[in-house]
Amino acid sequence: MARNKSAMKRMRQNLKRRQRNRRVKSSMKTAIKKVYAAMANRDEAATQEALRNAISLIDKAATKGVIHRNTAARKVSRLTRHVHKALSSPLASA
Repeated sequence: MARNKSAMKRMRQNLKRRQRNRRVKSSMKTAIKKVYAAMANRDEAATQEALRNAISLIDKAATKGVIHRNTAARKVSRLTRHVHKALSSPLASA
């Protein structure tokens, strides 16, 4: 347990930042899951909307420093690639 004043303040700051980071990461992961759920339902409009929302949340997380910018770029790239592959496949129109 911290004893001096600056260490106590640092603990409070770390707790706030941890809670904020977890909230941002959780919403980002939920948005990604919604993209995959929309892809599974073969709903093109919902998939595109979910993809836009997920990319926005991923970019915001990178901007805030919650995740590294390269991690964000990788997530966006993979997610976009999966969506385009699913929507362009012949099963998507069936």
